[in-house]
Amino acid sequence: MAMPMQISLEEVLSMLLARVDSLAINDENNKTKFNIVLRVLYKKGIVTDDDILESVREEHRMLKELGLLNSDPPEDMVKAMAEGILQWVKGDVEALKKSLKEYERRLQEYAAQEAKKPSIAVASSNVLQQLDKMGGPKGGGKLII
Repeated sequence: MAMPMQISLEEVLSMLLARVDSLAINDENNKTKFNIVLRVLYKKGIVTDDDILESVREEHRMLKELGLLNSDPPEDMVKAMAEGILQWVKGDVEALKKSLKEYERRLQEYAAQEAKKPSIAVASSNVLQQLDKMGGPKGGGKLII
């Protein structure tokens, strides 16, 4: 009987990370190809601004019918999504930079709000026991309740 092959955890993780890297590269290649083809179609007039807007609506309709969305997004959100796609297709670098800066600003605001929220940290039993040994609160009471 043949001996089972042993593989270390490090080898398994290395193989998985190599596969994830390969998938990420393939995804980027596919996005680049799609962007190029969509730009060609847009420049030839085969795809229009209205086509993009209607396609965004259609995508949300399908997602809703499949049960993946509870409701249709508001019209302003649909228009914003279509505008983002059109900026990319049209190659509007300045508008894209502005959008990225706005997105980054919103992320920073959100992070600042999250940092202000109180958080509850749970200490391990070892830490609580060490604090108890150091004296605990006045009167020698226990920190562990």
